[in-house]
Amino acid sequence: MMDQRTQTRLDVSGMSLPTGWPVTSGRAAIPARLLIVGSPTAIPDLSLVEGVRLVATVPAKRAAGHVRQMIGVDMIWLADAETIESEILADLCSAAAERECGLICETTLAGLDRVAAAIPEALRTEYLVDADAADRLVALAAARRTPHMTVHDIARGDAMERIDQLQEEVARISRLLGDLAGQRGLSGTPTGFAGRGDDFADYPEQVRSPPRDYAAIPRSFVPEERMVDRQRAKAVRRMLRQRRMREQYFPADLFADPAWDMLLDLYAARLERQPVSVSSLCIAAAVPATTALRWIKTMTDAGLFVRDADPHDGRRIFIVLAEGACDALARYFEALEE
Repeated sequence: MMDQRTQTRLDVSGMSLPTGWPVTSGRAAIPARLLIVGSPTAIPDLSLVEGVRLVATVPAKRAAGHVRQMIGVDMIWLADAETIESEILADLCSAAAERECGLICETTLAGLDRVAAAIPEALRTEYLVDADAADRLVALAAARRTPHMTVHDIARGDAMERIDQLQEEVARISRLLGDLAGQRGLSGTPTGFAGRGDDFADYPEQVRSPPRDYAAIPRSFVPEERMVDRQRAKAVRRMLRQRRMREQYFPADLFADPAWDMLLDLYAARLERQPVSVSSLCIAAAVPATTALRWIKTMTDAGLFVRDADPHDGRRIFIVLAEGACDALARYFEALEE
């Protein structure tokens, strides 16, 4: 439940007003039309977000046709997405893309891999896994994509404090990663990759996945190189275990660093020639799955992670390191070993 003291309202000018105050920005707020597919266990209190209006709730089988027939829809909330049949989900994603809708996808961790593989990367999607009220508010704000819309506290409730911190931290890291991967240039970054600004809507998808070492070992394979990789992988796994051990003696969120944990896990998996699914990477991040998914999106948008389809199972995708990020980690561990 949201803190009862928290009374926040968002308008299209980015101003935050207590509930009941008039909007004086001089611009009429255009409500974002929300369509719910299925029967969600909980949705956020829409009165906390200015300009979001629930227009209908429909079953999954009729959702795609409903979206195409509606005069307008801005956001689609998929409740229990893992229970939607693949063909129905694909048709619904196609309809959402045609109408340029934002998608809020609520699923379980067990069903995450299939759902993530079924939803096109180009479709603007917010994932929720075991989400709470604050997570749902963040997802609504992100899917709304109102220009200059930000969340501000009127009363510093715990839930809104979390939203503030998450938005500020993700925005800061996103800018830093964009600079790192594009402007400064990581050695090994795929040719043609360009730095990006804060708006990810027109991402040209220039990053391409590197060759999959886990798919087949080349005939020119040198045993000594494999031994080096094994030793490096053991060192990385040992570092990850040491990071988890801290949680036995200190609060886990005191050292929360999902970006670094995921980089280490993907690097170790690459050295071990092992693929990493979305759900597995969420577990490695050592933060709630919904938070981990936002970090995966941020790192992918920055060009450090790459989505790669499972060649043997179209219902699953893998997350791998971009060449630039892999080279940077290799140099980092070489420096540690000196």
